[in-house]
Amino acid sequence: MSDQPRTAGSAASRRDFLKTGTAAVLGGALAAQQNVSFGAFAGGSDVLKIGLVGCGGRGGGAAVNALEADPNVKLIGLADLFPDRLESCVKNLEASQYKDRVDLPKDRQFTGWDAYKKLLETDIDIVILATPITFRPEHIKAAIAAGKHVFAEKPVAVDAPGVHSVMATCVEAAKKNLAVVSGLCWRYDHGMRATFQQVHEGGVGDIVAIQATYNTGTLKQFPRKPEWSDMEWQLRNWQHFTWTSGDFNVEQHIHSLDKVAWAMKDETPIRATGTGGRQARQGAESGHVYDHFNVVYEYANGVKAFANCRQMDGCSNDVSDFVFGTKGTCDVFKHRIKGEKDWKFTGSKGQMYVTEHIEMIQSIRNGKPINNGNYMCKSTMMAIMGRMSAYTGQTLTWEQAFNSKENLTPVSLEFGPLAMPPVAVPGVTAFV
Repeated sequence: MSDQPRTAGSAASRRDFLKTGTAAVLGGALAAQQNVSFGAFAGGSDVLKIGLVGCGGRGGGAAVNALEADPNVKLIGLADLFPDRLESCVKNLEASQYKDRVDLPKDRQFTGWDAYKKLLETDIDIVILATPITFRPEHIKAAIAAGKHVFAEKPVAVDAPGVHSVMATCVEAAKKNLAVVSGLCWRYDHGMRATFQQVHEGGVGDIVAIQATYNTGTLKQFPRKPEWSDMEWQLRNWQHFTWTSGDFNVEQHIHSLDKVAWAMKDETPIRATGTGGRQARQGAESGHVYDHFNVVYEYANGVKAFANCRQMDGCSNDVSDFVFGTKGTCDVFKHRIKGEKDWKFTGSKGQMYVTEHIEMIQSIRNGKPINNGNYMCKSTMMAIMGRMSAYTGQTLTWEQAFNSKENLTPVSLEFGPLAMPPVAVPGVTAFV
């Protein structure tokens, strides 16, 4: 975690991204990179050494996924802000079926605000980043600067300046021949890959509309303890605060929005109009995030994507995506197209949470590390764009959202008082 301010990057980098996306920038960097031998890794062996930053449930799960992905991988270091969370993670990992490849002596267990820096000074090859999202840009930047391959949980930022930072870092990663793999896990699901291939090859004809729905129950809360400062309380309940999570249109619904982006071959929408609010969530203990969003994304070719999400208990749940075309309809989760030519995926889906690590590790061993920077930045920005439109009540263009100067990171990152912003009110909350 860092208290260094983020910069929005150069005007040239913004123009490049708006015109062609990071794909072109990354492609140029990859073409210019030096030939590097990848036969041996840290310590001169064939073993890949992994470190984890962020020891919550997703972080511990990702570490296990990495160990499952390759028998020649070891987990050798952990970092977290909170000692109790790190200790719980160590206990779980050392009791797992992969305990023989878990080597976590006390001198490679780091806590505190600079824990990630200390971990990056060890001889790890790969770092898994799974802290609250607001820290992702700085952690990715530090990891690439330290020469580490990166697995970054989704999303990668909570605001536009954070996206700019990650874009620039992904270009540096390509130049240094370092992997950057995203936790947007559906991109690593074999059934999803086959389904979107069918869509891209005309299985539904020309796309005319997309529907993305993510309606689930509410968030878990950690009741405040008397000894917790405002900062600690907010970080332990990070999903309830926009500065730490981006709100759930960013933190959770990004999975659905990423599938919208995938269907559109990662073209960026030209504008978004959002609504949302907070009905079921009540009181300061629920932070200030919304509990429902509805955003319409419009594309240059006339396609509209209707994206809605809700986190409320006692309601009907629905997690589904549909792509509607001139020749048929694709039920994305059922991997099925019905129309002029019916199609259904019948192969093995694989285990996407493991597949993403398998492919990352294989790419490193082959000397051709994966770089997911293009789509992970665009999908993150798309989610942020929708949140900003809903919060302000304004229709926003991609250029407006992408060039937003809103920086959600507190001026000072330290334990102590931290005021909670008011709940956003459409028509009153200003776009920055």
